[in-house]
Amino acid sequence: MAIAKELAGAAGNNTVVGPSILISGKLTGDEDLTVRGRVEGELTLSKTLIVETTGVVKANVAVKNAIVSGVVVGNINATESVELTREGRMVGDIHAPRVIIVDGASFRGRVDMGEVEPGRVPVSRPVVARPTVRPGATVPARPVAPPARPPAGRPAPPPPPARPAAKPVPPPPPPAAAGAAAGAASRGEPAAPVPPVVGAGAKKKVVVKKKAR
Repeated sequence: MAIAKELAGAAGNNTVVGPSILISGKLTGDEDLTVRGRVEGELTLSKTLIVETTGVVKANVAVKNAIVSGVVVGNINATESVELTREGRMVGDIHAPRVIIVDGASFRGRVDMGEVEPGRVPVSRPVVARPTVRPGATVPARPVAPPARPPAGRPAPPPPPARPAAKPVPPPPPPAAAGAAAGAASRGEPAAPVPPVVGAGAKKKVVVKKKAR
């Protein structure tokens, strides 16, 4: 830092590197540093680094705050904040709890702002979409499961035997025919056939054949 004071001069607690100054190597200090020239190597400060529009820094920087309006090629590790103005150009990674990149700045790298404290960012619950039921919609019928097949190797059980149809019972003979049949049976004669009944008012005709002696 003494070299920078001799080359650029000191103004209070701020050291300025002039536009025509080139510093190469490891640079440390406890004051603010304004770069208008060129710094290469490694830069460690406990205060603020200001890179103006004419300044070029090609080094890994470890500072408290950094304000870049010129060109920085390297990583910046700040304990408080890093700001890239509209004229700022940077290629490298930024590690700081607060990072400001103004619209128009050029930046290529990664930004690491550390871990987020619990309670600051609200955790959003996932929204579950509910199905919409339209009126008049019909629910398709469930398919009927096919009958279970017997396991392989076992014969299928035989179907149950069919029951025989009941035979019709003939109606009983009329009383007159029943008496004639009983008398023929007592005499040993064959019973004459009973004619069918035609109606309620039909006449009955009984033919009795006698055996020749």
